[in-house]
Amino acid sequence: MRQSFKLLSTSGLLLMTLWSAGCATTTINSGLQAGDLPPVGDFTAENGLQFNIQPLNLATLPPPQVSRPTNDIYQLIASSKKKEYRISQGDILAINLVGYPDMNIASSSNSNINSPASAGYPVDQQGFVQFPLVGRVKAAGLSVPQFTASLQSQLQRYLKYSDPQVKIINYRGNKFFIDGEVKQPGEFAIDDAPVSLYSAISKAGGATEAGDSNSIVLNRNGRNYNIGLSDLRQIGASGNQIYIQDGDSIHVNSQDRNTVYVLGEFGQIEPVPILEQGLSLAQVLGRSKGLNSATANAAKVYVVRDNPNYQRTNIYYADMQSLTSLALANRFEMQPNDILYVDPTGLTRWNRVISALLPSTSAIRSVSSL
Repeated sequence: MRQSFKLLSTSGLLLMTLWSAGCATTTINSGLQAGDLPPVGDFTAENGLQFNIQPLNLATLPPPQVSRPTNDIYQLIASSKKKEYRISQGDILAINLVGYPDMNIASSSNSNINSPASAGYPVDQQGFVQFPLVGRVKAAGLSVPQFTASLQSQLQRYLKYSDPQVKIINYRGNKFFIDGEVKQPGEFAIDDAPVSLYSAISKAGGATEAGDSNSIVLNRNGRNYNIGLSDLRQIGASGNQIYIQDGDSIHVNSQDRNTVYVLGEFGQIEPVPILEQGLSLAQVLGRSKGLNSATANAAKVYVVRDNPNYQRTNIYYADMQSLTSLALANRFEMQPNDILYVDPTGLTRWNRVISALLPSTSAIRSVSSL
């Protein structure tokens, strides 16, 4: 009777083990793996997405992606010119009258050295400067020579030798903003020296190591311009040809947006950034420390390339067991958000199943010995 009970218990445990093995196999097989993909052509997955499978060879090798500025960038460059600085609300002017030192603000006994305007004349929110004798004088929107001429004309009614000397000593009116992957994000003044896109980034301390110089967004009057500095160089232009205007905002994106994701049987599993000079499939393999020699199925190396603007997702696969495939991998240009996946070998999957079963079989042997 005891022997029968022992046999029944062992059988029950064995059934449980087999059930666990089935679960383990299901878990492993339902995990990340290529499965039974068709060798070539279109198919629809269970999730409804449509795919196109292509073996990677010279005929199916995608042409190199040439990124060029869009038409709005050409228009932005064409309309971007150096302009003479115009006085703005908030600017502070230094005005000296040659021959009339008593009228200069610095010699006034009533000046407050702690006031920001104590060394000059502020331009108010209506764009006027309050000046002795003549009262309010229009300044905003005028260049310094234009304002000087206007002030001189009005002073001639009161002074025999009116020769005002005008300069801007504090630029507070025209500003731009910059954030993202720069070392010192914030608000910056635009002075009488034109500020180009290059110099704007320089004012912010330059881009960080994670900054992507080929992914810069310039917002002007509610409109976004996606600018790539390397793209500009391809057409013989540069960031020095795009001048920043009052109210512009600049955002430098992170290189995380230009990343290839590595999954499966690699020596190192982590995202690989696409640098400015580009990234090939061979380089991704190198940066990921190659395929795992113990577990990877080198005959099944997949690149999944999805584009929401297209109906089908492309899947390229290569047999990296062949030496000639390495040359092909060197010509295959990776794109942002590509997923590179390598299947495990069949033996590796079986070993993982066995590893999942070992604790249960050990338990069975322990029970059987009772």
